[in-house]
Amino acid sequence: MTSDNTAAAPAAQGPLVGILGGMGPAATVDFYSKLIAATPAATDQQHLRVMIWADPTVPDRSQAIVGQGEDPTPKLVEGAQQLKDAGAAFYVAACNGSHAFLPRVREQVELDYVSMIEVTAEHLSALPYVKAAGLLATDATLTAGLYQDSLAAYGVEPIVPEAADQHTVMEAIYAVKAGNLGAELRAALVRVAESLVAQGADVIVAACTEIPLAMTTEESPRPLVDPAVLLANHVVTKANSLR
Repeated sequence: MTSDNTAAAPAAQGPLVGILGGMGPAATVDFYSKLIAATPAATDQQHLRVMIWADPTVPDRSQAIVGQGEDPTPKLVEGAQQLKDAGAAFYVAACNGSHAFLPRVREQVELDYVSMIEVTAEHLSALPYVKAAGLLATDATLTAGLYQDSLAAYGVEPIVPEAADQHTVMEAIYAVKAGNLGAELRAALVRVAESLVAQGADVIVAACTEIPLAMTTEESPRPLVDPAVLLANHVVTKANSLR
């Protein structure tokens, strides 16, 4: 039995989890907060060991996907190598668009990553009531087909907004980034989600980190799935399995 002045014994040292961040900085902070919230810890020592490489100079992923910007792969390779050199067992990226480039990063850096997109698709495929998922994402993420391909591979039908509705989605995303999302635009985003439901969506996937800030779970006409939360839960499970 220990006295009140004796610190609890630290948990056994677990694997080092890498976070390839800075895309953007707020999304990195948001993901780490969700990782902390997902960890069943009563003391500091019971939390995961984490290394965050946050490089906001990584070229714009959306522009690169549509062929209008610099390739971010070299910067992503640099970050992944930093995590590998630090001893990370694996890494994750909270930026959806970065996943279009991570396979190429893996070819140059021998360090496994956990795909937020695949984790989301696998999770949804395990829910018996989900046959189709509506996607709220950037133009670039949809252009790259990241969620569409992964969902289809797991037997879940992806549903994307019509062109006019997608314009509304992008307006909402930019407004959140600028910190000026108004009630009218928030309501318009809800209407886009309702349109996806009318097309058969059983859930709405917040496939951009700004979407959960633009539409709450209460406002969503169907369950709002946050891939960052799913990824955080998966990381906790994976890290604990490696202890």
